Amino acid sequence: MKNFFRKVSFGIGPNEQVPADPLKWALDQVNDVPELSWKGKKYSEKELRKHYRDYVYGDRKVLRIKYKDNKTLYKTHKNLLRHQTGQKFWESLEISIRHNEGINSSSPVLAKLWMFWGNFFAISEKDYLANYSTGPYQREIIRPNLNQTFEKMVYDVTTSWAMIHHLDNSESAGPKSVTASEEWRRRKKEPATINENHARELLELHTVSPQAGYTQDDVIQLAYIMTGWQQRWSKKNLETGNVWFNSEYHQRGKKIVLGKEYKKGKKSLAVVIKDLVNHPNCRDFVADRLCRYLITDEPTKEMKQPIIDAFKKTDGHLPAIHKAAITVAFNYNKNYKKFQTPENWFIQIAKIADLEWPPSPETMASYELGTKPTRKQRLPEKILERLGHPPYRPKQPNGWSDYSDDWLSPELLIRRLVYADRSYAFTKPKNDNKEFYHKIISKNFDEPEKILDYVFKNMVHRKSERNVLLFNHPEFLKA
Repeated sequence: MKNFFRKVSFGIGPNEQVPADPLKWALDQVNDVPELSWKGKKYSEKELRKHYRDYVYGDRKVLRIKYKDNKTLYKTHKNLLRHQTGQKFWESLEISIRHNEGINSSSPVLAKLWMFWGNFFAISEKDYLANYSTGPYQREIIRPNLNQTFEKMVYDVTTSWAMIHHLDNSESAGPKSVTASEEWRRRKKEPATINENHARELLELHTVSPQAGYTQDDVIQLAYIMTGWQQRWSKKNLETGNVWFNSEYHQRGKKIVLGKEYKKGKKSLAVVIKDLVNHPNCRDFVADRLCRYLITDEPTKEMKQPIIDAFKKTDGHLPAIHKAAITVAFNYNKNYKKFQTPENWFIQIAKIADLEWPPSPETMASYELGTKPTRKQRLPEKILERLGHPPYRPKQPNGWSDYSDDWLSPELLIRRLVYADRSYAFTKPKNDNKEFYHKIISKNFDEPEKILDYVFKNMVHRKSERNVLLFNHPEFLKA
């Protein structure tokens, strides 16, 4: 049963008591969304977007023009601009805040679900979004919605600056909109056309999934509904202005999505989202993704049904959905063990082994804008990149895979061996003894003697081999 603590969380730390009632321990953590446990400075999405604006404007409108005939000077001054806008620092700060929540907060179960939803509504690696915006987006849009409804989360995600920019909705203009007949379009040969990206992902990845049987025409009609939602553009801010609804870009007339008619106007987006999240395929899709994240690559109908029922009964209230998913994970705990993604695995190591991780708030607070971050200040970004799982940089809008096979390549397993060895450098001196390993293994595994025997019998030369053997033991890799 002890692997349940690693299945829905990241294990039990050496200074924590093993809960007498594991299910109640987990369920009690998802009712509310407490303040983040990070004691250091946190920057808002709008604050970091200003730095992003300075970078984009400085590069595009100043440096490319000033040094158009000198690539060497352009590169030199572009690197200076990176430091002036903190481009190499913010991502590591956000990972530190994220990891601290999984390791040191009183609600690690909620933290693991936060990571799930951040990946469900992924922002892929594009336009330096990971450097400035993806972390704050997950912290300010995803996390506060964990005790709200799924409908509200979808709406807030859909109209967020990061998602509008990520999926190019600002480029979408209805062919029957006011702007379509403007003279400048004829002069510049830029007809009003829709960009389908955001509408397609809203259907495919964020709500009903392809199982709903929507057509290309449904995508187009939804894109028409979404026209007008864009970043407020200006010569100074470029595309970094706040999101607003520009009625002049909105497609006139009615639209029909999945057989239902929608009126024109700003309010139609909220109406269509409400219908999409209450579609039976949406409930099934969410249940499938949650089960795949927590339990198994191939969820059964029986696993999904309690989650679907909770979704339907509560109109998508996320705490109820989470409790249903946690209960299902508990009930199937003995029969299924899920191979952990690299980031989950790494956080689990840090928590169970009480490592000096993440970098302290003091370390991160010592960063000065305009300077090059220290090695310690960039470690979070670097380690996750080398493990093959930088959380804010999925290659596609569907996020990082939850399928075990996608993480079982020889290369990715070798990287775990390397970082299990290197994790010894983060060991606290007081924990560098056999008694400590006995304690942490006993708290987190049902057959501790078997694992202890494996670790210490096979250790040959270096103390770091304990970490290599323990953290890559099949029981540790799965939960």
